Amino acid sequence: MNLEDGGFDVVKFDGGPSALAWFGRGESADLIVLDMRMPGMDGFQVLDRLRARGIGSPVVFLTALGDDVTEERALEGGAVDFVDKSRKPSILIRRLQLALDPAAKSAITVAEPDEKGVTTIGPLELFSETCRAAWNGQRLDLTLSEFYVVQLIATRRGADVSYREIYDAVRGKDFVAGQGPNGYRGNVRALIKRVRKKFRVVDDGADPIENYPGYGYRWVIEDA
Repeated sequence: MNLEDGGFDVVKFDGGPSALAWFGRGESADLIVLDMRMPGMDGFQVLDRLRARGIGSPVVFLTALGDDVTEERALEGGAVDFVDKSRKPSILIRRLQLALDPAAKSAITVAEPDEKGVTTIGPLELFSETCRAAWNGQRLDLTLSEFYVVQLIATRRGADVSYREIYDAVRGKDFVAGQGPNGYRGNVRALIKRVRKKFRVVDDGADPIENYPGYGYRWVIEDA
């Protein structure tokens, strides 16, 4: 239902054999979403048989088995993505859209510093050695944590950066904050609000960080 609400035409199956039989009748799909634990035939077996039959549709695993070994096995077997079932439907939909749109993936670039350690992204300059930043030649009064966050988002322009990734950049991986499993999001929102204000101090019209509701933030100013 969530996928249909997100604009997908969905064909559902009760397990691997019925899906394989459907493809065996000459049917096709732009994208395949597979669970890992299914009756009679697990997701790995379904993926292997799909590829053995020459069915090259991109496969995304949606599963509660989120350990590294399982994820690595799925990706090595030919899956294009691996999404934990605990993620919100909006995140799954976004990941499926990326799997379907190679152009969206190719638009994601990582900016690298020059020989002097300066990364230039449009009007933004990031000085990695001193952890300083400038906007149109004017210094941004960023704290060290704020610099790391701007660096993370800006150097991955074209990509959506999750709340968790942003918070990890500040406090370390999987640090627990606030109430509930997503309590850290309030901290991230407050931090981004402060960063936006500091951009506007040097440029009233500066608003390079855009919110992706329910997921995180993205950089919206391209290279000059």
